[in-house]
Amino acid sequence: MSYLDELNISQREAVESIYGPTMVIAGAGSGKTRVLTFRIAYMMEQGIDPFNIMALTFTNKAAKEMSERIGKIVSSSEAKNITMGTFHSVFSRILRYNADRLGYPTNFTIYDTQDSKSLLKDIIKELNLDDKIYKTGMVLNRISSAKNNLISADAYAQNNDIINEDAQSRRPELAQIYKAYVTRCFKAGAMDFDDLLFQTNVLLRDFPDVLHYYQQKFKYILVDEYQDTNYAQYLIVKKLAAVYENICVVGDDAQSIYSFRGANIQNILNFRKDYADFKLFKLEQNYRSTKNIVDAANSIIAKNEDQIKKNVWTSNEEGSKISVIRTLTDNEEGRVITNKIFDIKQSTASSYNDFAILYRTNKQSRSFEEALRKLNIPYKIYGGLSFYQRKEIKDLLSYFRLTTNPRDEEALKRVINYPRRGIGKTSIENIIIASNNYGVSIWDVISDLQQYPVSLNAGTKTKLYEFTTMVKSFTAQLEKMNAYELAQHIAKSSGILKELYGEKDKGPEEVERYQNIEALLAGIKEFTVNQEEDANQSLSEFMIDVALLTDADDDKGDEKNHITLMTIHSSKGLEFPHVFLVGLEENLFPSQMALNSRTELEEERRLFYVAVTRAKDTCSLSFATSRFIWGNLVSSEQSRFIDEIDQQYLNFETPQRGTGKSLSGRSMNYDQPFTGGLNKPISSPGGSFKSINSVGSSPEKQDATADLKVGYNVMHDRFGKGKVTKMEGEGADKKATIFFPHHGAKTVLLRFANLTVLDE
Repeated sequence: MSYLDELNISQREAVESIYGPTMVIAGAGSGKTRVLTFRIAYMMEQGIDPFNIMALTFTNKAAKEMSERIGKIVSSSEAKNITMGTFHSVFSRILRYNADRLGYPTNFTIYDTQDSKSLLKDIIKELNLDDKIYKTGMVLNRISSAKNNLISADAYAQNNDIINEDAQSRRPELAQIYKAYVTRCFKAGAMDFDDLLFQTNVLLRDFPDVLHYYQQKFKYILVDEYQDTNYAQYLIVKKLAAVYENICVVGDDAQSIYSFRGANIQNILNFRKDYADFKLFKLEQNYRSTKNIVDAANSIIAKNEDQIKKNVWTSNEEGSKISVIRTLTDNEEGRVITNKIFDIKQSTASSYNDFAILYRTNKQSRSFEEALRKLNIPYKIYGGLSFYQRKEIKDLLSYFRLTTNPRDEEALKRVINYPRRGIGKTSIENIIIASNNYGVSIWDVISDLQQYPVSLNAGTKTKLYEFTTMVKSFTAQLEKMNAYELAQHIAKSSGILKELYGEKDKGPEEVERYQNIEALLAGIKEFTVNQEEDANQSLSEFMIDVALLTDADDDKGDEKNHITLMTIHSSKGLEFPHVFLVGLEENLFPSQMALNSRTELEEERRLFYVAVTRAKDTCSLSFATSRFIWGNLVSSEQSRFIDEIDQQYLNFETPQRGTGKSLSGRSMNYDQPFTGGLNKPISSPGGSFKSINSVGSSPEKQDATADLKVGYNVMHDRFGKGKVTKMEGEGADKKATIFFPHHGAKTVLLRFANLTVLDE
């Protein structure tokens, strides 16, 4: 049987249409990766040279999986001839090959976010600017946005609209910072991630022969997740495809959720304008989710005006309705969801890997972590500190970076006195000042102190000579040793291994740091073993791979049995049998920052659509009617997104509130009638809530606080004894402000504050 027989009619048509401009709109779970993979294999079977094919993805993991699948259909050796990878990885290699045209060394360093922020922090300090106004994160985002829109530092400074905008935000020196940042990066032989796209555009714009070469080389271009491309990416692809127009873009406008990174949904919506003779294929059959989930998701995204219309459907089973769970507090939300997970796991024989808790912001994880720990349920939070961002790893990688590019100033500043070698902070500051005054790199200064004199004592000069000699010795071995041999040599000779292994009174953290270095070296060993015999096995090549890792390439493939906690943005491209989408409250989701325009609100709705479509078997939505914000209990309103779902696909649930005892260690009973204080079922604008057990205040305590007045002394489970100083609100919204001697003033809702009145 041919591999093409595995495709449905729409998929097969998209695969076999290999010439001319083509757009494939792929609904959630519709098999777009299979279509891309089979399309490339089919192109090769039709005689198209793999050297003429370029496939661009958004993660290295996706590129690797596609290459492996193609290799199984054609041949693995031929599949390796395809230029396939992320935008940044493909174009960084083009830039290295043509670096001299732009004045960069071929071994230029790629700065990560941490490096960029460190450099900006120094620049802001040197310019005597207030770092509370010019926060590094904000400044970096501003520069990134400019580069993604192909606005250079000079163009930025000459744009009156931009300058006026900066002045109104009380940050008039942003143009000066941008200029200094670009100058310092160039001097250090470094590019940041945005430069990889910005400088590729410069290369193709300023050197017609280079553009012509790559237009002839890449006669067939495929782009995955086209809805996530920014202006810089769009322009590169458009230039390269201009001659032959054999361009195929695959994506889903309904899953465009990265505008904060510069993604422009208009790129996919306007494809038909760029290529009037384009062919459109729609993949509308969902193979992932139940019919209930698919239909509910359709009813969500139908509310967006700006979209390419499609009718996603599935032949999967009906499945259960989407649960909507209302809780009183965010802490209760954590307990209820955790108990429901426990209950589903027990009744369906699922593993913990089958469950995901998705939220709008990372800060929401706390209540779920606490509840999961109490039930001893294993979990993992994604989006935390990457392995390659840990201090000990960054330290050793900085030595590797210096070895390949001694002008890398961020790497040099990091390790010039680590492990400690007697080069003090004042000496380093004097060296940096000299570097700026002479207009050369820090490395140039410390390598030739006679030509670039600095006020340093004799002992410091000796230490600097020993340091530069050591780095030069590493560089001399770049072409003689493979990546693992040189990495191991640097780890030992730099003193890092001795520093970590020799730590006195080593606790678990110190042991883990040493083990992390071992893990890094093991990874480099694997890199050298897996490289082809004639491939580059150097440390330089390994560092290129490390620099281009994306967040999505981090350890999401961990096979340990645990529940997944992550933001919705991080979940894109993943799927789970059971998904819990939490915090469905106005101003949280949709975010308060996204309510200024229809465009922003529609992106939030697309984010909600992405979250729901991660679910295969069951999907649960939850919200709290109040949550603690900066120590104060604030009332919350149910998200408009819940109301936007066609109510026939929803099942409303409300926890039963008992005596306030913890549910830890026991499963939930969903069939007991609701009697929690209000003595009647709670209803929703969208439907009736079913009762489920949880935790809250007892009727007795609610009755006791019904006539609470200013001046009364009360006891709170968490804050202890306090005095009522203010009363406000009526009925269920009645609040009390209470002064607690050890915690200050707190405002609480009486209906679930669990207060005990001590006297009248």
